[in-house]
Amino acid sequence: MAEPSSSLSSSKDELFQLIKRLGTYLALKMSNLFSISLQKLDPRSVGAIAGLAVAIIFTYRLMRSPAVPPRRQPKRQAPTTSSSSISTQSNATLMPSGACSPSEDLRAQNVVDEFFQPVKPTLGQIVRQKLSEGRKVTCRLLGVILEESNPEELQKQATVKSSVLDVLLEITKYCDLYLMERVIDDESEKIVLLALENAGIFTSGGLVKDKVLFCSTENGRTSFVRQLEPDWHIDTNPEIVSQLAV
Repeated sequence: MAEPSSSLSSSKDELFQLIKRLGTYLALKMSNLFSISLQKLDPRSVGAIAGLAVAIIFTYRLMRSPAVPPRRQPKRQAPTTSSSSISTQSNATLMPSGACSPSEDLRAQNVVDEFFQPVKPTLGQIVRQKLSEGRKVTCRLLGVILEESNPEELQKQATVKSSVLDVLLEITKYCDLYLMERVIDDESEKIVLLALENAGIFTSGGLVKDKVLFCSTENGRTSFVRQLEPDWHIDTNPEIVSQLAV
């Protein structure tokens, strides 16, 4: 990088010395010419001398003027912002001012879905729908209300199903309910009534002990149902169901 600048400087010095010598020579000639009477000079000689002097002065000033360094284009600086901020700025620029963010759209959609979601029916509504507005219902105890499945078990214990207790209480709110079962002895009747009482059926619902009927045969239960003429009868014995359907 230093060699071109030194060679250029030496060339300028040589040219300057050449012009300087030429100027000295011309000055000597001019002094000799001016020593001659102006009347002996012709107009062409005077014009040539003046033009030569102007050219020398112009060349001298041109060589003395400092060279203007070439302008350098400024380097384009790389952006210092992080990619995350650029991404955020671009996203904010692309999003219209009146648009909602995805989270707001999702929240609004959830509100709409909850508003138009079908309302779950209550237990009372389900019971009334299943019974088709029936006003009188008869029901067997074994296998339906009680955990036990045969009269022999009732001689030892009686256990009310917790899963049907709420349904049974809802039925007593809308219907005239009668419970019935075949038992072997009077002791079994006491065990069943005590179990129903401990479950809160007689206190929480509209059922009374007089509506709990006992018989000694399966046909006796069929007779109870026919006498009461309920809208619905609930039983686990297919034979009794078929007899009542006739």
